[in-house]
Amino acid sequence: MTDISVGRGHSTKPASARDGAQRQLLADRAYTELRDRIVTLEIPPGAPIDEDVLGAELEIGRTPVREAIKRLALENLVTVYPRRGTFASEINITDLAHVSDVRAQLEGHAAYRAAQRLTDAQRAELDQLLEELAHSRGSDDVEKLMALDARVHRFIYRCTGNPYLEGTLTRYFNLSLRIWHLVLDRLPHLFARVHEHDVVLRAIAAGEAERAREVLTEHIATFEREIRMVL
Repeated sequence: MTDISVGRGHSTKPASARDGAQRQLLADRAYTELRDRIVTLEIPPGAPIDEDVLGAELEIGRTPVREAIKRLALENLVTVYPRRGTFASEINITDLAHVSDVRAQLEGHAAYRAAQRLTDAQRAELDQLLEELAHSRGSDDVEKLMALDARVHRFIYRCTGNPYLEGTLTRYFNLSLRIWHLVLDRLPHLFARVHEHDVVLRAIAAGEAERAREVLTEHIATFEREIRMVL
């Protein structure tokens, strides 16, 4: 008889698979940290990115950092020059129209799908976002407000249940965020724009797909107009 028993306390997952999963988690952490520093302009456009320094700060090895940089390069947030190094990509303001054109079409569809496919677990997260939006009213902390705005958008993308739609929108949203951070101090109705998400989230929670689409599509168009006014 063949003994197929597994020793107690030992994982049945091969060591190579466990190592790969751990490396992916580290790469995801490096990606998120570096992405947020770039889109908020903590790392300015054109600034060099030192892989060793970043790895030391995050206490991770060079390989996960390089995997994160490859991913960011595909998203046009990082530019890698052979023999010169890695740099935060420059911001081209003329890209705003192209990025907004894509988002105006896809964001509304994302809200539509989110209203159709919201899960019970996601509903609990939606309620938490609504609560945070309510508590943020009257706040003058622009950075926290923008971070909340980003969380709402990314939440809606996840609720679509479509990884391709989520990936595409995430990429273009990150590019938009960099432009927004250039002009945050000059946007006249920033707080009003962010709190429009209350309406979108409530439409999604109620399953009002067309209403969610309309509100988010108009939100994108209004934000672009206001940014153009101050550029």
